[in-house]
Amino acid sequence: MERVYAGIDLHSSNNFIGIIDERDKRLFGKKLPNDTETVLKTLEPFRENLVGIAIESTYNWYWIVDDLMEEKFKVRLANPSAIRQYEGLKHTDDKWDAFWLAHMLRLGILPVGYIYPKEERPVRDLLRRRLFFVRQRTALILSLQGMITRNLGIRFSGNKVKSLTEHDAEEMFGHRCLVASAVSSITITRSLLVEIRGIEREIVSHAKLRPEFEFLQTIPGIGKILALTIMLEAGDIGRFSKVGNYSSYCRCVKSERISNEKLKGRGNTKNGNKYLSWAYVEAANFAIRHSPEARKFWQRKMAKTNRIVATKALANKLARASYYIIRDRVPFDSERLFG
Repeated sequence: MERVYAGIDLHSSNNFIGIIDERDKRLFGKKLPNDTETVLKTLEPFRENLVGIAIESTYNWYWIVDDLMEEKFKVRLANPSAIRQYEGLKHTDDKWDAFWLAHMLRLGILPVGYIYPKEERPVRDLLRRRLFFVRQRTALILSLQGMITRNLGIRFSGNKVKSLTEHDAEEMFGHRCLVASAVSSITITRSLLVEIRGIEREIVSHAKLRPEFEFLQTIPGIGKILALTIMLEAGDIGRFSKVGNYSSYCRCVKSERISNEKLKGRGNTKNGNKYLSWAYVEAANFAIRHSPEARKFWQRKMAKTNRIVATKALANKLARASYYIIRDRVPFDSERLFG
């Protein structure tokens, strides 16, 4: 019998399923609620001839991809940032998008994303929650730091702000509203630190570095939490054919379009993994403190550009080194990286 292809345009509460045959004839198209039983019942009549199902990678793809894969359907996770449609189209909707996914799957031109292993996803998501709390805590510390400078005309370092107590706030500020604002920031900052430490303990108790990722801890600036972050965000290093692909995925390269040595625009700067980008920038900041070679490289770059660009250049250096360390299972070699 003739082979068929399915595309699913997924939303928060519903999805549209479009199914075509090898001649692009539309065999089925319907909007359905986000219910596993309904989706499976709809696809079942086509199972025997169904080559694959293309699903757009949205924020809520976990449930449908997992359920379909458990039922032995061949699922492809479409990468929306790489999908291009004819720009002259005057009208598109969920129905069009679903059939377009099926069409690209049939032609073999569907840009696919990585389906991260289901068993490791909860730990990875917990690490992301930790990062969310870290950023919230940092924002509160900077806010309190600015409040002190604005009202008292003095500048406190970040470490000094972290050590402040409620009693210190009462002595520093005269107005009760300022005291209340400072005390709330201090209290929440302390609570967030407790939560962050608790999450770290939970992660370490559940996740173990795979052999190829253990060597990451030989890089100055990368400890257990950053190594786990890199492992759980990168997934299978074999999916990156070249070091440049990995570095680009980590958002460590420039996104520019240049013609005749002139900047004509910028590409998709958000393309890639923002968590890996953060991890390598964090590793670069630690490396500057603990590695003389890394600090010298950073200082040379900063003399020509600025602090942010220099730090990003060092992050790119560490990301490229990490690729070979993970792939070849070798320890960090400072001489090879910094010459």
